Amino acid sequence: MEQERKIGAYFTIDAEVETDFSAAIAHDELSSTINYADLFTIIRHEMATPSRLLEHVAGRIAQSILRQCPTAQSVRIKILKENPPMGADCQGAGVELTMTKP
Repeated sequence: MEQERKIGAYFTIDAEVETDFSAAIAHDELSSTINYADLFTIIRHEMATPSRLLEHVAGRIAQSILRQCPTAQSVRIKILKENPPMGADCQGAGVELTMTKP
């Protein structure tokens, strides 16, 4: 909606990334796994790009994670728009997407 694009909205984002972290178990090194701070940076960057559809944003986030995190095998992204302006008394509406590396 045009009004939302002007004033903004609040979102909750859940991200699950599947990876083989057996090296991190053995070596206790951050470089052996996916850094949560890197995931946050990717998500924040994609959420800052204006979009009309949550589906589009979820796809961009998943693609960016799979591209920028070489050990990521699959990603599940859930985006919930809090208190959407749709005339219903609800906590939110959103999308969930799972994407796997080919």
